Amino acid sequence: MYKMSDNLGLGKILEIDIKNEVEKDFLEYSMSVIVSRALPDLRDGLKPVHRRIIYAMNDLKITSDTPHKKSARIVGEVIGKYHPHG
Repeated sequence: MYKMSDNLGLGKILEIDIKNEVEKDFLEYSMSVIVSRALPDLRDGLKPVHRRIIYAMNDLKITSDTPHKKSARIVGEVIGKYHPHG
């Protein structure tokens, strides 16, 4: 239900059905999240979060032959340096 109307000479305002617009936008956002975060990459089979963890472990020089580190140390490193939201 699209309708054009004048608004005090400020230009045209497009009236839309908010329910349909929210449904459409939510579906688009959901699909972008699934594609960018939830599906493993075909090149290496890793999700972005797993790739960040491995990268952080490499930066900390954590390998199978180094002494044990608590996972909280690695998680802190990932969140502090590589989290996409800052």
